Formats: sequence, C-alpha cells, structure tokens
Amino acid sequence: MADTAIEDGDGKAKKPGWGTLLRSLRNPKSGFMVLFGFAQGLPPALFLGTLYAWLSEAEVDLETMGVFSLVGLAYAFQFLWSPLLDKVDIPGLRKLGKRKQWIAPMQLTVGIALLIMSFLDPRNALGWFSLLAAIGAFASATQDIAINAWRIDVADEEATLDILSTITQMGFRLAALIGGALGLIIAERIGWPQTYLIMSGLMLAIGIASLFAPDADVAKRSAATVAANEEEVAELYNVGEVTEKVRNRALLAVGLLWAWAIGTVVVFMVRSMTAAPEDRPDVTLFTTTYGPLIVVATVVLPAFIAAWVAKQKRRGTNVIVASTGDEPKRTVKFTDHLYRALVLPLVEFVGRLGWSLVLILALVLTYRICDSIWGVFAYPFYLGELEYTGDQVAFASKFFGVFAIILGLAFGGWIITKFGRMFTLTLGAALAAATNLLYADLAAGGAVMQGGSDAIGFTALVNFIAGVFQMTDIDGLARLTFTIFWENLAIGIAGAAYIAWLSSIVAKEYAAVQYALLASLTLLVGTIGRGALGEMIEDRGYYYVFIFTAIIGVVAVALCVMEWIREARSGAASGVVQPDKHVAGS
Repeated sequence: MADTAIEDGDGKAKKPGWGTLLRSLRNPKSGFMVLFGFAQGLPPALFLGTLYAWLSEAEVDLETMGVFSLVGLAYAFQFLWSPLLDKVDIPGLRKLGKRKQWIAPMQLTVGIALLIMSFLDPRNALGWFSLLAAIGAFASATQDIAINAWRIDVADEEATLDILSTITQMGFRLAALIGGALGLIIAERIGWPQTYLIMSGLMLAIGIASLFAPDADVAKRSAATVAANEEEVAELYNVGEVTEKVRNRALLAVGLLWAWAIGTVVVFMVRSMTAAPEDRPDVTLFTTTYGPLIVVATVVLPAFIAAWVAKQKRRGTNVIVASTGDEPKRTVKFTDHLYRALVLPLVEFVGRLGWSLVLILALVLTYRICDSIWGVFAYPFYLGELEYTGDQVAFASKFFGVFAIILGLAFGGWIITKFGRMFTLTLGAALAAATNLLYADLAAGGAVMQGGSDAIGFTALVNFIAGVFQMTDIDGLARLTFTIFWENLAIGIAGAAYIAWLSSIVAKEYAAVQYALLASLTLLVGTIGRGALGEMIEDRGYYYVFIFTAIIGVVAVALCVMEWIREARSGAASGVVQPDKHVAGS
C-alpha cells in the first residue's frame, strides 16, 4: 500500500503526477471504468429521484409513492447477497469472466426495466411500475457489488486502483447529473416516456459494451468457486486448518444471524407492498430502528465469531493435526462451500487486520458522515431556512456544484498520484470538515462567504453566468454558489481518496463480500443518524449542527492520521508491498 514511483521498461522510475495520470487514462480499463461508474450512477437517479417527478406529474398520491422508496433498501442492504457473487456462477455465462458474468446481465436487466417502464402509464399500471423499479434497483445494486470487485481485480501498475477509483466517481457523478437534472430538462420538452426510453438505451448500450471489457482471471485465487474448483474448498481439511466442528459452529451462528437479517428485510418489503396505504410501515423508521440491528447481526457479531475462528487457528487449538496418510479421502460438502462464501471472508479480514479492524471500522463510520448525514436536509436549508428559490438552488447545486465535484475528483486523482493515497484521504477529511464551517457562516448570514466571493471575483462570474441564463433574482446567489462550490470540490477530493482507500484494504479474493460490507456501512450510518440530526436542527438550529458535524469531521481527520501511521508501520514491518497480497495497484 505504499505510494511509490512506477518504473518504466528500462527500470527508470517515472515521477508521479500528471504523466502517471495520463498513462492510466489511456489504458482501456480506464475507459470501461468510466462506463461502469456511469452505469452505477444512472439507475439510482432514475429509480430514487427522477421517477418521483414523473409520478407527481401523473398525480400519484404521496402515500403510494412512499412504496417506491423501498427500492432504496436494495442499495443499503446489498451486502446481504454479496456472497452469492463470489459463490455462484450464472449458467452459460461463466466464460465471460468472474465479474462480467454478473455485470453485463445486470446492466441489461436495468435497461430492459427502464425500457418497459417507458411504455407504461403510471396512472394505470402502478403495480407494474413498482415491480419494475424493484427489479431494476436490485439489479443495479447487484452490478454495484460486481463492479466494485471488478475494479479491485483488474487494477495494475498502469491502471492503478487509485485512478480507477477516481474515474468511478467521475462516471457516477456524470450519470447522476444526466439522470437527474438533465432528465428533468429532457422530460419537460419531450415527455417522460421518451426520456426513460433514452435512458434505457444508454443502459442497454453499456451492457453490450461490458461484454468486451477485460476481466481478471480470479478463478484460481477465488475463495468461493463452483464444484469444478472443489480442490480449493478441500484445502479446509489441510493440516493447521480449524476442524470441521469449529467451522460448522461458526457457520451455524453466522448463518442464523444473516438469515434473520434477510428475513427481516423481506418481511418488511412484503408488508409494505401488500398492506393498505394507512397500514404500511415507515421506511425511515425501519431503517433507523432495524438498520443498526442488521449491521450488528451481519457485521459486528460475525466479526467476533470470525475472530474466535482466527484465534483457534493462530493458537493451534481445535485444528487438524498431522495426517498419517491412512485417512479416507475427504468429501467436500455443501457446508464447506457455504463456509468459504459466508464466513471465511470475515475470518480473513479479522485475521489479517486484527485489532486494526476497529480503527478501520471507526474511519468507515465517520469519514463521509459530514456530507452524507445532512444531505437530506440540504433543500430544507436552502429553500426554507435561507429562502432561496428553486431556480437559484438548481443553478448553484446542479450547475456549479456538479462541475465542482468533477473538478475535485480530477484534482484528487492528481494529488493521489503525486502525494499518495493516505495524504489525499487525510486532506479530504480535513477539507470536508472545514466546509461545514462555511455552511455555518451561511446559516449566520453569509458575511464571510459573500466577502470571499467578492474578493476573488467569483461574484462577478456568477452574476455574468446568471445573466446568460436570464435569471433576474440573483440576490445572495453568489454566496450560496460560493459555499456549494467549495463543499463539492472537497467532496470530490475526499470521494476519490475514500473509494481508493476502501478498495485497498480488502483482499482481492474476497473483494465482493468485504467491499460490499464496508460500503453498506458507509451508506447506512448516514441514514441511521438523520433522525437524531433532524431533532438537533429543530432544537438548536442549523448553525449549531454545522459546527457539530465539523467536529465529527475532526474526529475523522484524527482517525485518518492513525490509519496512515498504521499503514506506514505495516509496510515497514513487511519490508515491501506485495500487490497481490491485497489488491493490485495498492
């Protein structure tokens, strides 16, 4: 995981910086990473955002629209079926590659769902709409698992993990803009069915293009393979491995916990889809109440179980002793495959990281909280508290804001190649915390933001562009745009580093499960904390909340420094970094 210069064919070190960045961008893997990032960002925009505008125009009542918010659970709890992507091969598609066999079909499924929706009228086919949205969101979340694992698998010294992670975010943000703001503009001119027809064409085209993407040959290293690779599963019976009794106990405990979590989510979704509007359970209440319990059941408790298994193996207790050669040949059982798919990724994670896992989980839970936890309150803050108009907010957040994020991602990618991943991760955390202070000033009147905007000529630029768009109400627009610009620039830098770091700490052979678990924790913590944050806003006001989230950001900075030190010591202790030990390009 050290940040070192790359050597060329003559053995001469290439200096990191723009040259490294350009070489990475020329790699075909980078081009496919843009497509994959775009494919990850478009479905959430269409199923969780833009779709509500179509339903509103079709005069669907709010209570019925609440059912559609269920599709968001597919993204929040995608880790629940992530082991399947390491364990199961799709019949007839295995030859596409370990990851592509999931990526391309899921993208085509999303495209087909959008295509069928474009021919339906939500007034008369609301049931089909909800079913298609659920299918599309599930397929989208599934492709996310596979794409994240693909990025980790194919990274090399040229198309580095850091650059691929940055490109992922760029594609994602571009898709969010096209599926969100641009989708609304297109629909205003040609109608919703035609808009979704265009979007389905994009997804179908990407799905077809994905068939030609490179895919790492991870079959020989994969921890979860089909019957053709049963010899790998048979390694569970090697000398020094824990006994079958220990494995079965661990599998039973983890299996029951995961079964409860999956059952809880399924029961909730069935109740929500079948109950009368007045009897439907609240999605937000479910997420805030059962979300933490599901995390405990699927991450925290299994981690303790995995630690117990790793401890048995490390101490040499309850392990298979030297064989005499007279034992009958072992028959690989279904439970052995299940153990390797569900339990072993956690055993590897805990065994490799030890107590450092506590630090990593703390960083995962706090790093993105500054921008993720309050995002749902952004429009109430802009429109209600500050009394800006919808046009002003759209101008600042969609036009300047998206540009700032893309600029931040590009700048973040360059900083990673120049100064290293951990430096950029720490810088991103510091900037994200600092931008909360900018919002605190905005909540207090925005005098500092207005003065800064005036001083560097930003106000004149905003007023000029607003004039081009023929906006007449520009009072206070510059300070709002100035604040959003710097926040989104910080989000871009932090996002590039965070995805790269998150990808670097998982083991390649367990990438699908381990990354999905960590990514879901990042998503869930913001959702879980919004209820408490809403109460804090009601009691103390926005100014206090922005100061509070800035303090949380300082905690994330401190954790970044601690993780930086841990990685440096780990690299020094091992003497040299071995990319295949964790992830290529790390």
